[in-house]
Order: sequence, then structure tokens, then C-alpha cells
Amino acid sequence: MTNINFSSKFKYGNIFSLILILLSIIFIFLKGLNYGIDFKGGTLIELRSNNIEASLIRDVLRNMNLGDINVKKFGQEGDYLIKVEQTGDNNKLIPKIKKSLSDNLNSEVNFRRVENVGPKVSAELLQSGIIAISLSLAAMLFYIWIRFEWQFSIGSIIALFHDVIITLGIFSILSLEINLSIIAAVLTIVGYSMNDTVVIYDRIRENLGKYHRLGISEIANLSINETLARTIITSLTTLLALVSIFILGGEILKGFSFAMILGVLIGTYSSIFVASPILKTFKVSYKTLEKEEDKIVP
Repeated sequence: MTNINFSSKFKYGNIFSLILILLSIIFIFLKGLNYGIDFKGGTLIELRSNNIEASLIRDVLRNMNLGDINVKKFGQEGDYLIKVEQTGDNNKLIPKIKKSLSDNLNSEVNFRRVENVGPKVSAELLQSGIIAISLSLAAMLFYIWIRFEWQFSIGSIIALFHDVIITLGIFSILSLEINLSIIAAVLTIVGYSMNDTVVIYDRIRENLGKYHRLGISEIANLSINETLARTIITSLTTLLALVSIFILGGEILKGFSFAMILGVLIGTYSSIFVASPILKTFKVSYKTLEKEEDKIVP
């Protein structure tokens, strides 16, 4: 078992987390999030052609005044994913785009997939995504409240908000696209972070019953060290899979895998430096457990 004095670094960890949260909130509100076609509406085209560059495709589409345009390589050589903000009748818009690309690029253009997301559908998807994240946080709060004492539930929820806000803040700072796969990643992050926090909290509660004379700082420090090997192994194996997906999974999975990588790193950090110090703030001790047990006993 390791013997790292984590409790002596709780203060610095809290300051670092507050700075990251404030920066994230500032960027989210001032710069905003880069919503993808799922939430903003528009037309998605998967295109295949030979001997053309993404910059040339982008220039042709900009000359058509279609609004916000995003072109990036997708899959094998010659495949591109085009996102156009403008929506409308695909029976008119798609042939117009295809003809313009073919004429200006002097190359045969094959549209392999076309999807259209209207503003009403995109608004409903955004609302559903927010509801899904909110309900997952509420469910986690209820679970921890039942499993542990109320101090533990508050600590875990603060850690979850910490993870979600910082992840979204980094996406805002880097102008990365927010789509349905990112919402799925955020929900997965919530579950992963909560699992990590529960492991440490369970050991803290167990050690509170064993070592009555130790303060919560010493108990937290002991518990984190006892579960550190498990935390590192779990995080590293998860990161190995996610980094592989990020590098080899293609463009379509980069956003999801990047969000998951951030979530694993931030979630592991918050379980140690956010969730655990909150118990010290609430002065949790063996007496706290006794009081809760007295309330349960009729």
C-alpha cells in the first residue's frame, strides 16, 4: 500500500478546481458551446470523391451562401463529412450542392449519405440531452443519499458537477463540436466518476468504524491510499482503450473518445481532490455514522 499524504494537498486541489470551474463557466457563457447539427439543425452529407482537398470543397460551398459549413476528412482517403447549417427541401438543396461541387471541382462526386435535421427536431434533441443529464445527476444523488449519509451525497454530486462543467468548459475553449455522442459521453462520465467516488467513500466509511480516534483527514488519506492501486489500474486500462479509439477509430469517434478521456482523468482527480475534502468541510466522523444509525433504529 502507498503512503502518499493526499490530505496535505487538498487545499491546493480545491483552489485548482475552483479556477478550472470559473474558467469553464466564463467560456461557456461568453463563448458558448459549438453545437453540432444534432442540436443546431442543418444538413449532413457524407461525400466520396478522388483527388480533391477539403479546402476546395469548403470554398465551393461558401460561395453558395449556405451558412455555417464544416468539412473534414472521414473514414478512408477521399471520404469527407460535410455539415451545412442551411436546411430545406433536400430534393432541391442536395442536387444543387452536388452539381456545384462537380462543376467546380472537375471530379465525380458521390453522396453516400444525406441527413437533414430541422430546427424543431434539433431543439427537442437539445432539451432531451439536458433532461437526460439532469435526471442522471438526480438519480446519482438519490442513490448516494440511500447508500451513505447526506454529507457523502453532497460531496459526490459536487464532484459530478465539477466533472461535467470542466469537460464542457474544455469543449468550449477548444471549440469542439457538441453532438449526441458527446451527451452519451457525458452520461458515461457521470457513471464512471460516481463509481470511483463510491469506492473511496465506502472505504472511508469502513475505516471510520475501525479507527475511532483518527480525524477525517487521516481517514480520507488512509482510504485513498488503500484504494489507489485499484483506481490507477482501472483508469489506465480504460484510458488505453479510449486512446486506441481516439487514434484508430476515425473522425466520427474522436469527439466521443476525447470527451471520455477527459472524463476519466477529471473523474479520477475529483474523486480524490474534490469528493474527499468535502467530508472534512462537513466534519464527518465516527459520531456522524452513529447519529445516522440511531435514526434508522426504531
